[in-house]
Amino acid sequence: MMSQRKIVIVGGVAGGATAAARARRTDEHAEIILFEKGPYISFANCGLPYYVGREIGDRSALLLQTPESFKARFNVEVRVNHEVIGIDRAAKRVTVRNLETGEKFSESYTALILAPGSVPIRPPLPGIDLPNIFMVRTVPDAVAIRQLVEQENPTRAVVVGAGFIGLEMVENLVGLGLSVTLVEKADQVLPPLDPEMAAFVQLNLEQMGVEVITGDGIAAFAGSDRATAVRLESGREVEGDLFILGLGVRPDTRLAKEAGLAIGPTGGIQVNERMQTSDPDIYAAGDAVETIHLVTGRPALIPLAGPANKQGRVAGANAAGDSLTFPGAIGTAIVRVGSVVAACTGLSEKAARREGFQVYTSYTVSGDHADYYPGMQELMSKLVIEEGTGRLLGAQVIGASGVDKRTDVYATAILGGMTVDQLASLDLAYAPPFGSAKDPAIVAGMVAQNIRRGALRVITPERLLERLEAGEDLQVVDVRNSYEFEMGAVPGAVNIPVDELRSRIGELDPARETVVYDRTGATAYVAARVLMQRGFTVSSLTGGYALFPAAEAVRMQRLLQG
Repeated sequence: MMSQRKIVIVGGVAGGATAAARARRTDEHAEIILFEKGPYISFANCGLPYYVGREIGDRSALLLQTPESFKARFNVEVRVNHEVIGIDRAAKRVTVRNLETGEKFSESYTALILAPGSVPIRPPLPGIDLPNIFMVRTVPDAVAIRQLVEQENPTRAVVVGAGFIGLEMVENLVGLGLSVTLVEKADQVLPPLDPEMAAFVQLNLEQMGVEVITGDGIAAFAGSDRATAVRLESGREVEGDLFILGLGVRPDTRLAKEAGLAIGPTGGIQVNERMQTSDPDIYAAGDAVETIHLVTGRPALIPLAGPANKQGRVAGANAAGDSLTFPGAIGTAIVRVGSVVAACTGLSEKAARREGFQVYTSYTVSGDHADYYPGMQELMSKLVIEEGTGRLLGAQVIGASGVDKRTDVYATAILGGMTVDQLASLDLAYAPPFGSAKDPAIVAGMVAQNIRRGALRVITPERLLERLEAGEDLQVVDVRNSYEFEMGAVPGAVNIPVDELRSRIGELDPARETVVYDRTGATAYVAARVLMQRGFTVSSLTGGYALFPAAEAVRMQRLLQG
């Protein structure tokens, strides 16, 4: 018997287009109509900064589907430039406005899928509507920015917001030869990361020639026909020819609210694991919905393409009569900023503590592949671990190569509820061009396991600085070679290379609390074990001296901001 289903979808891109495709694969006979208020049904919004920077040369590469191609492959009727402006739940009809003609009409449905996405935050500040101030949310946004760059040859750009999109825009504008200033209201770039990890990104931005201003928001834009400067809350003015706003997004819930659908505590549309709203005939997916954070078990907003695609798949299947579930997400994300790649998954340390978890952390520095194979580059991993259970709650990785691979390993471990003991026992692919016999993810698990078992005590660089500045009597031992020691060291440290430690142990006082360190933490662990088994109370500087510059930068930032 032919299906009598009529599925109406509001919005395209990741959530809506995926829902339409899955609905068709589930029910070949259903009538499926997709309304998209913009000019494109499906586009690669994550690629927009790279189109601006000309890494993606042709705009057509961003357009994943057209109404014609979608009709041909999936037999879905797509109407772009059509905005759904109302939902009559009792009559099971939507009201639609044709944005090209102004005509209004209604369309019935047996199942409705809402995928309206999110709305960029654009505060009502003086001058914010001037023509050289842009968001980066749609293909027309990216096209307009690139046209301005090519036609007007601006020399100075100001990017407001140091999240993932903001940093991608900074990288691409620098690549185009512009002088760039980055403004972030939080006291660090990349707010999802912990401060000391984000500090590596900021240091790299500054090495790229970017002026970074943190702890200062925007108050107004100066200029008449065009913006010429942005005035910050501190009163400082930053001049520019081009301004990019990346202030974040909020879920687009207008339709859902007006239809009386439940809105969750985060402000997103409330859905169950089948992506059903409070009306069982209406589903929702993408940036507009709240989802369960699989580490905390609580509702969260995770406006990322990965979850949106999976949610759309589930919503489309269920609207067409199947029974799939989406359990939630953990917010895995990655960004490239010049020569540095930064990624995170699960909870940061600050987020874990805010959520009430008792945690400890570990830092490791490892090569992305075998150090004897040419081209090895180091990466740093930070793990956030639950006290007692040893369960991995979150991870952050900074480096130049191999960051994505390790982040994906950590994300999989978190989703599997794995402990650091299990992480240390993983069996991962190894050949010299690709990894090491002890992969960085495995080494990170081993170090976290050692801390958990009491085989290693650690101290963070920031805590060490605090204690030294407070005048505490700490015996700090640098176990690197003398050349490395002379290049820079912790204040007050004595240098005893690790291979000389046993023969020179008499130079140290076993009654004094001792801190040992090397560059990455590996040989300091050896030194710590030697001293611990000779009666010393000893801690190893977590992350080694490699973490020290970032910690100093974070500490200085906090002192300057009071």
